[in-house]
Amino acid sequence: MLTALPHTPKKGRGAVTNATGRFEPRTAEAVDDGWDLDDSDLPKLRTTVTIERPKTIITRNTSPDVPFDRSINPYRGCEHGCVYCFARPTHAFHGLSPGLDFESKLFAKPDAAALLDAALRKPNYKPAPIAIGTNTDPYQPIEREHRIMRSVLEVLDAFNHPVSIVTKSAMVSRDLDILGPMAARGLASVGLSVTTLDRDLARRMEPRAATPGRRLATIRALSEAGVHTFCLAAPMIPGLNDHELEAIIEAAVEAGARGAGYVLLRLPLEIKDLFTEWLDQHEPGRKSKVLNMMRETRGGALYVTDWGTRQRGTGQYADLLEARMKGIKKRLGLVEAERPAESPLRTDLFQPPPQAGDQLKLL
Repeated sequence: MLTALPHTPKKGRGAVTNATGRFEPRTAEAVDDGWDLDDSDLPKLRTTVTIERPKTIITRNTSPDVPFDRSINPYRGCEHGCVYCFARPTHAFHGLSPGLDFESKLFAKPDAAALLDAALRKPNYKPAPIAIGTNTDPYQPIEREHRIMRSVLEVLDAFNHPVSIVTKSAMVSRDLDILGPMAARGLASVGLSVTTLDRDLARRMEPRAATPGRRLATIRALSEAGVHTFCLAAPMIPGLNDHELEAIIEAAVEAGARGAGYVLLRLPLEIKDLFTEWLDQHEPGRKSKVLNMMRETRGGALYVTDWGTRQRGTGQYADLLEARMKGIKKRLGLVEAERPAESPLRTDLFQPPPQAGDQLKLL
């Protein structure tokens, strides 16, 4: 009888396992085949990128607790490997695992800028802020090579179209030559997600994202360039990083953040198991406390999808976390919105730029 292999973390990766996606008719499990190979004999888990050619690039939503109605995702999957990422379950739609596949088998959309240009030129298009980074990070490591986010920003800049960005990456400062002038025209805001100030915890929980120190430095660089910058203390995980809420916001404000907010940990679908496995490997002593406190905020379950409460939770602990956030904002004098997508951005400057073949207007 074959014996299932024990789960062991892989260096530089967030998920511990690569469980089969929920839509697959069969499941696969690694077993000991008797060859006694050690890790050095096994091929390394490398990141691969598949080119995707969608017909449209702007995604619409009508969620009542989301402060934007349109977004762009230059990539599917995310190499940052954050174990708690609520976008992980989307990889199951590709027949892939929300576990290690999500952070190693990525999809890139090189036609994003051209598709966006065409969409913004449609006669019936009405401008409103486009949110980027709401699903997977537009500045994840493969952006260095593919530069899709950069090309999207160039289109938005040319059209004077507002954009709000959320990222964990210091790479966003690469595009200050675009974001700075856009912000000066009231067209851009950026939020840096800072989950913890503990570098060791960040390395284990968000293995390929920027260190906490680099994120704070990026807030400072953006702020000094005149970009409306926010800090998202997200996610707050009861019993793990929630005690850092005040320290995170204070450090971000000192670096120049003008607004701040938080989101309670969300554990939809496969993330429940992925996060539990991560606790087993990295925080076994805190596992019971973390999961029990999560259940307190979700009516006894690990996750509830209800609008309005899915990002905040319910119960005494959730109320206390919200009260702490209000106290921080009052003490630090934060009057800005909590998230980039909630900040007021101008839409009155929107104007499609002329292109070759356009008929000149008569004066």
